Amino acid sequence: QVQLVESGGGLVQAGGSLRLSCAASGSIFSFNAMGWYRQAPGKQREVVAAFSTPGTTNYADSVKGRFTIFRDNAKNTVYLQMISLKPEDTAVYYCKGTRGRYDYWGQGTQVTVSS
Repeated sequence: QVQLVESGGGLVQAGGSLRLSCAASGSIFSFNAMGWYRQAPGKQREVVAAFSTPGTTNYADSVKGRFTIFRDNAKNTVYLQMISLKPEDTAVYYCKGTRGRYDYWGQGTQVTVSS
């Protein structure tokens, strides 16, 4: 019954912005940690942004200053605000939530940044 659903991906020109959403089936407070990952074709999945405790966030060096992770507790949703997008940001973006010893993944949303 645990479900994470990503949305907000799409095609955008370099320099543009997108906001990704990760809607949880239950309260996001039930997760010990949540974060955003991405995977480009032929590449390993990598951490983009995450938080493990309220108010604690971490970002990949490649996105620092451009991406922001935040949440809306009332909507049980975690967001990834992306600005100044680059073609190198093109990937499938996944939301992950950790509850106890288990990781839960969304199905991903495609982000394509054109040159």
